[in-house]
Amino acid sequence: MEAIVEMKGITKRFPGIIANDNVDLELRKGEILALLGENGAGKSTLMSVLFGFYHQEEGDIFVRGEKVDIYSPNVAYDLGIGMVHQHFQLIDDFTVTENIILGSEPMKGIVVDMEAARQRVRELSEQYKLNVDPDAKIEDISVGMQQRVEILKVLYRQAEIIILDEPTAVLTPQEIDELMGILRNFIKEGKSVILITHKLKEIMMIADRVTVLRRGKMVGTVDIDQTNVDSLAELMVGREVSFEVQKEPAKPKQDVLVVEDLWLKDARGVDVLQGLSLHVRAGEILGIAGVDGNGQRELVEVITRLRKQDKGSVMIDGKDISRYQAHDRHKAKFGHIPEDRQRRGLVLDFTLAENLILEKYNQAPFAKNGVLQPEAIERNAEQLIETFDVRSGEGKASLARTMSGGNQQKAIIAREFDLEPSLMIASQPTRGLDVGAIEYIHKRLIELRDAGAAVLLVSFELDEILNLADRINVIYSGKIVADLDPKETDERELGLYMSGSKEATA
Repeated sequence: MEAIVEMKGITKRFPGIIANDNVDLELRKGEILALLGENGAGKSTLMSVLFGFYHQEEGDIFVRGEKVDIYSPNVAYDLGIGMVHQHFQLIDDFTVTENIILGSEPMKGIVVDMEAARQRVRELSEQYKLNVDPDAKIEDISVGMQQRVEILKVLYRQAEIIILDEPTAVLTPQEIDELMGILRNFIKEGKSVILITHKLKEIMMIADRVTVLRRGKMVGTVDIDQTNVDSLAELMVGREVSFEVQKEPAKPKQDVLVVEDLWLKDARGVDVLQGLSLHVRAGEILGIAGVDGNGQRELVEVITRLRKQDKGSVMIDGKDISRYQAHDRHKAKFGHIPEDRQRRGLVLDFTLAENLILEKYNQAPFAKNGVLQPEAIERNAEQLIETFDVRSGEGKASLARTMSGGNQQKAIIAREFDLEPSLMIASQPTRGLDVGAIEYIHKRLIELRDAGAAVLLVSFELDEILNLADRINVIYSGKIVADLDPKETDERELGLYMSGSKEATA
């Protein structure tokens, strides 16, 4: 099979770090090549070089056998290369069509031909079975549908080589299945795909070959039919990885979090929470399973005081926190790992050290008489960076926006665990993390539980819910529709409750 892309000896440096160190990569026409590696291994950097966001210091790129200089994304598009980024680049107030044509608008005289644009978007959506409404506003559609818009942006620009960076990180199991179908359609059309992912099962399901990076260097490329999940995990992290969560049976005690009859309307006046009630006890992990858009985000935002409920109560350790503001949550002693690390978890233009004290910047030893104490802030950062293996080019001085997505997540987890909370709200805590980091985070959540904390785990990963949770609540249409024992249920039953096809029996 002929190579459509060859990257030879690619080296890319940033201050204090070699992100890609003499890396070779080959993509063949009509294949799905998975690019696998730990957080910070250099996967996204390598693909950003191929897409023209960065320019390599050393090495050459060949597309369809010809040496090329990809100095900008426009050059990449001209070569038929498109990239769907991990963090979507969409304008919320624009429609699907307006986002897709931005920068490549079809003109009718001196005005944009919106009807022609809508028609082209509709045709592409139907051709690749994406089912996207061209006139929907981005702010009104699900995360999974937003990803399809990003894919349509690439197709609209006639890309034949498609790079997807962690495409399933924000998708539900059903959406992941649909995405796999979309990728297979790409291959039938003769396109070639590079898939950056941490999810080994998905690689085994969809890829033809896998190239593995570790700490900026290429470890090797293997055919999927000659490897397995365990071997790939070991190649990626350089050691054996356990996929089983080791834990003793829970010993739950008193209620820590009690949510009663919670109601909430969204901006359109629709009830997104409808009389929701749940409780989490000290010494247990309660998992919330549900299809995205059924109220789990709003539930977390009410508990963490990012929203105020219309009706109902939230009690933590017996205290009604209804009047608390988001910045008062240290009074209730709970930690929060937010679903969106960039919008809710970090200040992207602050340093890593500054982000690690966001919850207690005004407390000793980090502040004295209202003045920040740099030495204490740096000591705290050094300790947490080492404990949680947070990797960044300039260490504690790195700006958060320059860090990989996985290391941004590790920084948030480090900060929240350091609070020693009695309640941890963990919303998609392992999103975008490699298998070694996932193993570590799971272990820490179990340790937190065993130390007597209550953990509310919201995750779209049913494997994660079934492995970690001591009880599972299924959320559907703003209500808890089932309270299940993980040992007595499975993905199929959870899926039936999550889709509303099965109702709880008394």
